[in-house]
Amino acid sequence: MHPKKSAAPQTTAQQLGAIIKSARNTMRKDKGLNGDLDRLPMLTWIMFLKFLDDMELMRETNAALAGTPFRPDIAPPYRWRDWGADPAGITGEDLIAFVNNDEAMRPNGSRGSGLFYYLRGLRSAEGADRRDVIGTVFRGMQNRMTDGYLLREVINLINRIHFTATAEMHILSRLYETLLREMRDAAGDSGEFYTPRPAVRFMVQVMDPRLGETVFDPACGTGGFLVEAFSHLQAQCHSVADEKTLQTSSIRGGEAKSLPYLLAQMNLLLHGLDHPRIDPGNSLRIPLRDITDKDRVDLILTNVPFGGEEDKGILGNFPKDRQTAETALLFLQLIMRRIKRPGADNDRGGRAGVIVPNGTLFGDGISARIKEDLLKHYNLHTIVRLPEGVFAPYTDIPSNLLFFDRSGPTSGIWYYQIQLPEGRRKYTKTKPMEDADFADCLAWWNDRQEGANAWRAKAADLIKYDAQGRLLAVNLDIKNPNSLEALEHREPASLLNDMMEKEHSLLHILSEIKKIIDEAPA
Repeated sequence: MHPKKSAAPQTTAQQLGAIIKSARNTMRKDKGLNGDLDRLPMLTWIMFLKFLDDMELMRETNAALAGTPFRPDIAPPYRWRDWGADPAGITGEDLIAFVNNDEAMRPNGSRGSGLFYYLRGLRSAEGADRRDVIGTVFRGMQNRMTDGYLLREVINLINRIHFTATAEMHILSRLYETLLREMRDAAGDSGEFYTPRPAVRFMVQVMDPRLGETVFDPACGTGGFLVEAFSHLQAQCHSVADEKTLQTSSIRGGEAKSLPYLLAQMNLLLHGLDHPRIDPGNSLRIPLRDITDKDRVDLILTNVPFGGEEDKGILGNFPKDRQTAETALLFLQLIMRRIKRPGADNDRGGRAGVIVPNGTLFGDGISARIKEDLLKHYNLHTIVRLPEGVFAPYTDIPSNLLFFDRSGPTSGIWYYQIQLPEGRRKYTKTKPMEDADFADCLAWWNDRQEGANAWRAKAADLIKYDAQGRLLAVNLDIKNPNSLEALEHREPASLLNDMMEKEHSLLHILSEIKKIIDEAPA
């Protein structure tokens, strides 16, 4: 828990912004860094170590006041206070060597392990404490700065941030969100698409996680869903016991890529989660058959990775007739398996809110079998259809929000189409989705009526079998029957099929006309 008061001098939002800007400007002078995709992770790991030391100082003080033993996560001379806090401390080539090398001259004048080498080797005796988090973070991290004097300048700037000041933490967490948006923009070129915050807020609001429930994101990226869920749950805390529940059993995640893993850790720490429990492994690595009740959670919120492919070892974790190269479909199966079964204290079981690409809705073959499972064994009660450009400028693939639980099979599905703001053809990088775009859907959510943007479909009408009872298709790509603009968001393949059907009908009509003409008396 963060203290309510601190003796550290307070830094205003303007001053904090200036510190971050100055640090980034200094980094631009370093030849080892190429763009924000290099600079922002650098800034994050430096802030991460300063944050950890501030927390250690606070924990050490609290332990002394309580008369209890204290064991630091990071030992001297590797604490920030040992090498980073003195503005005139280790610098230049000595600093680069201390940070990068397996063995180096340490700030206390002795030779020993370098900073990153030491941090990568951190392990807890029992497992699952902050040392494991630190070790995992730095096993996937590199120092890319080559100029030790510039690195010292950046360290001195970050040293001016007071992570023990609550007000300052709130300001910094907002600044960090800005950095993550820039990271999203920089990473989009390399195939990383991060979820727009308005969509995250909407999904958390309608799913309404309750204190005592566990929220899980198996592909958490920079932690957007988990941060929003944490804030939602934090508002429900009214006692020390509530705070303990929030801190220890509410938030779980998985992220296999080292950079997003670091960013998620820092994001959650800055927002007040003392020990983020993010699994650094691939969430798909556990065979579905091995998932038991102890692995299941109350609520899953996620934007499933799509467009990627997994290796054969991962595919072997799924039933043979459900193995597919499409990552989104693998994650959908995992999510279905990971939400809780109905129990005595919860008659609908676990629930999920999942972002999927349009192709998931109309795909056939293995995709159809997975969707048949979803409709037969889960209650897919709502699909919210998003307009084009939500992930602009990196992809124009339309996407959808699926909401389902384990209360029973699906009888009918409510659809809601989010409309673009008036006068707009699509979202763009400069004009992205905003919270206001979900206002009408939020109003409709608890008082559902069919209308211009809302309609229903019977589940039985969406599943097609042949005469022998074999599955042919499961099409969830149902267009708004109440809208004249239904064609505007059609997939090319769907439009092509319609055109071919219309052409076939037209040829048949022309053939009949020709037959009539030929048979007519001269």
